[in-house]
Amino acid sequence: MKKILGSILFILAASANANECELTIESNDMMQFSTKSLTAPKSCKEVTVTLKHTGKLPKNAMGHNWVLSKQADIPDIASDGMGAGLDKNYLKEGDSRVLAATKIIGGGEQTSVTFASNLLKEGENYALFCSYPGHYAIMQGTFTLI
Repeated sequence: MKKILGSILFILAASANANECELTIESNDMMQFSTKSLTAPKSCKEVTVTLKHTGKLPKNAMGHNWVLSKQADIPDIASDGMGAGLDKNYLKEGDSRVLAATKIIGGGEQTSVTFASNLLKEGENYALFCSYPGHYAIMQGTFTLI
């Protein structure tokens, strides 16, 4: 019995460690993310963020994406992205200030992005936000490697 219990605990611990570099955040039709902060261990070489839209509205009415940048760059990225339009996920093509981003999704959809954690520098304030026009003012938070 002890051997079986030990094996189960080992499997649970291994699966927990395997998922610490994979994060999930939800968005809804009320222009909200499910959390204001995401963290990942510094030991992650890559981080995958999955965005789930739990609402019902289509992306052209209440679309959301997940964008990672320096905190100070959010207003300019959002402003420049408005002109890019929905087809380009409201992000200016080739914008080097965008460290990672998902596509815009509508209700019931989900999408993911994977990025190298070495893009993030110690001591910098990183933020997550939605670049859909008008959303970033409400839909933003922090992203931290711990």
